[in-house]
Amino acid sequence: MNFAHDMERCLAGQRPVRIGVAVSGGSDSTALLVLLADWAAQNDVVLSVASVNHGLRSAAADELAQVSKLCRDLRVEHDILHWTDWDGAGNLQDKARQARNELIADWAQANDIKHIVLGHTANDQAETVLMRLMRGSGVDGLAAMTPTRHHLNLQWIRPLLDYTRDELRAVLTAQKICWSDDPSNLDDRFDRVQTRKVIEALNLSVSGLVETANRMRETRSYLEAQTEAAARNLAKVTPVGDVEVDFDGFLELPLELRQRLMSHCLKWVASCPYRPRIAALRRFLGQIDQRRKATLVGCVGEVLTTGQIRISREFQAVSKVSVATGQVWDGRWRLQTDVATPDHTVAALGQAGLAQCENWRQTGHARTSLLAAPGVWLGDALVAAPLAGWKQGWTCELINGRNSFYSSVLSH
Repeated sequence: MNFAHDMERCLAGQRPVRIGVAVSGGSDSTALLVLLADWAAQNDVVLSVASVNHGLRSAAADELAQVSKLCRDLRVEHDILHWTDWDGAGNLQDKARQARNELIADWAQANDIKHIVLGHTANDQAETVLMRLMRGSGVDGLAAMTPTRHHLNLQWIRPLLDYTRDELRAVLTAQKICWSDDPSNLDDRFDRVQTRKVIEALNLSVSGLVETANRMRETRSYLEAQTEAAARNLAKVTPVGDVEVDFDGFLELPLELRQRLMSHCLKWVASCPYRPRIAALRRFLGQIDQRRKATLVGCVGEVLTTGQIRISREFQAVSKVSVATGQVWDGRWRLQTDVATPDHTVAALGQAGLAQCENWRQTGHARTSLLAAPGVWLGDALVAAPLAGWKQGWTCELINGRNSFYSSVLSH
């Protein structure tokens, strides 16, 4: 085991001052904590530990107390975060995972941490591949978990994907360190538990499933590079944040690249972290091929008489989105001015707002796009609409910049 090498690979030359790690008390994350504490000490990095108590098991408090004791022994900081808003609806494991990520992201922001280390192993990777294979996933799904992922303004890194759970338990056993076994890991109600038992019952090769993920990741990288080249050649971002794609050039692309490019356009315009489901995406593309207006994930797609496919935000998707001035609106716009405006809000223009922008046609922007564009409001009164040509001393910034449309095609 060369943990230092695995950390270097995940960090890719970055040198964080502080780094965070999520520890549940199970063997995987406990072994990660032990390895990471040693690495952090050798590299002069401040290590902070976060654990999430989901409030679902009474034993969790004792398990996290054990984590706290280990952290004291290792001389690292430890915070316990609590999930309190589970409503009993939906997929429990998925809801818990989302809540855990959001709680850790908030904790990291409060502690000026940019990197979170996770304890996913080769066993987790194998289970993920098999689960997605049974669901009919394509290349992206079978690529499974990546060593690094940017999400919620954090870099999430997984340095243990090449190691099995048994190897990590051997590390703990050698140092006489205990861990906790979550009983939910034996609960057949959960898909992952069922998949784990299939792997064990059929004696499937964990290393073989991991190798499938690695090869699919290489294939995905190639397809992403081709998609980025197509985006740079065929697509542009307009001043109102729409994406326009050359229709004829788009139709000449292979189906896989058409799906990838359109999926990326929709994700970028909607600030959506996940690509649309393949069936819905294909229906959307079928309508575009027929030059019919189509909607998907809060976006509108239509073929213009100029020969461009325009992907713009759908007004209904943002009609109720409102934030204070200076905050990011709809995941990508920030409106600001030099004057203090504590009572002002940012919301979509809609018909009422656009009607007050007498010169909006002179901007050259489409009405559909401007209806879903942000404006500054004081109660029910429109104060400014920079994208619609009524600035009134306000600026409107696309926070990620137009170049992010191209660069974000690639997985990071």
